[in-house]
Amino acid sequence: MKYVFKFPDIGEGLDEGTILEIYVKVGQQVNAGDLLVNMETDKVAADIPSPKSGKILKIYGNVGDVVRVGSPLVDIELSDKEFMENQNEEETAGVVGTLEIADVNAVLPSSDESISDYEEPKLKKAFATPHIRAFAKELDIDINQVTGTGPGGRVTKEDIENYVATKSPVEKTIFAQVYEPEDVTYEPLTQIRKTIARNMVQSKHNAAHVTVFEEIEVSELIAIRERYKESFAARGVKLTYLPFIVKATIQALKKHRIMNSQMDMDNNRMIYKNRFNIGIAMDTSEGLVVPVIKDADRLTIFEISQKITEFAVKAQERRLNIDDMKDGTFTITNFGTFSGIFGTPVINYPQAGILGVGRIVKQPVVKDDEIVIGYVLGLSLSVDHRIVDGGDTARFMRQVMDHLSDPVSLLME
Repeated sequence: MKYVFKFPDIGEGLDEGTILEIYVKVGQQVNAGDLLVNMETDKVAADIPSPKSGKILKIYGNVGDVVRVGSPLVDIELSDKEFMENQNEEETAGVVGTLEIADVNAVLPSSDESISDYEEPKLKKAFATPHIRAFAKELDIDINQVTGTGPGGRVTKEDIENYVATKSPVEKTIFAQVYEPEDVTYEPLTQIRKTIARNMVQSKHNAAHVTVFEEIEVSELIAIRERYKESFAARGVKLTYLPFIVKATIQALKKHRIMNSQMDMDNNRMIYKNRFNIGIAMDTSEGLVVPVIKDADRLTIFEISQKITEFAVKAQERRLNIDDMKDGTFTITNFGTFSGIFGTPVINYPQAGILGVGRIVKQPVVKDDEIVIGYVLGLSLSVDHRIVDGGDTARFMRQVMDHLSDPVSLLME
């Protein structure tokens, strides 16, 4: 029996993925759980395992192709015994999430024909590679209006050129390229970059952003870090300022629950989160990712440092998975690692706020009515003004600053 395995929805809101690597070949025997392909999805590169054991009959797509959720990935020839054992299953648990299991109609009688019995679903969105999508976009063409003549109805470069050729002289002028080919270099958008763009626009469109700025003298925080960083290093963990900021933020969230909430306009209600799951925005070569420290209020400074180190390594190696980046309730972004004292961080919608951490600057400060050399940390807090009023914003920021002014209490908490 032939089983058509379709690309499953492995993340919230996932529409498509790009094939980064294919692990199997036609004719290869696989067992349930063996990896089939590596797909670049919203913000992770995820391995897709096989839900069944059998022989690979056909592989749909090549490296670089975009595959829609629900479109076929591979055909697997099942034994009669396995077919009978598995036809009544409703779902199969995979490495990266719950995988779709096809119903009886998707398992076709085996034959000697190389052409699959699968019929391409009628999709509103054109089937094309990222490179072709970028080519169409540069010509200001709605690729969904172009009829694809490639395999499986895929839109090709020739299809786009032929589409342009059918237009009137006026329309052709509109579609004309702005740049000479030698003047620019085109690269397709990655799934990560497309998701970042979509999320940023969604946040700005739906949340009423307001940002406040504060400075805090952190000489004591610097001294505490210097005192303990070697003992942390001896246990294999690098101590930075960020774990202290995470702890201070959690203490403030506990006293200002409005900052740990979101607005549900569809159901005319507020949703207050009882867990403190702190997202940490991280820069990678592929783009911004936000892994989440779950139940951070239950962790020590050392344990938070461990999680940050773990996520940083996984982010650079592109090993973050869906579970690592879901269920965040509040986000911290540390742009001061690179440059910048203040910023206007964009809220990780639908959360109520995001705290931006700038770099520490050595400058004159007033202590006990005297001017002395101090170390000043810039903080930027963006909130959704639909949810959080100005007074709540100021009190929350003041709470964070008070805790950072007493870092010893954070170590003992």
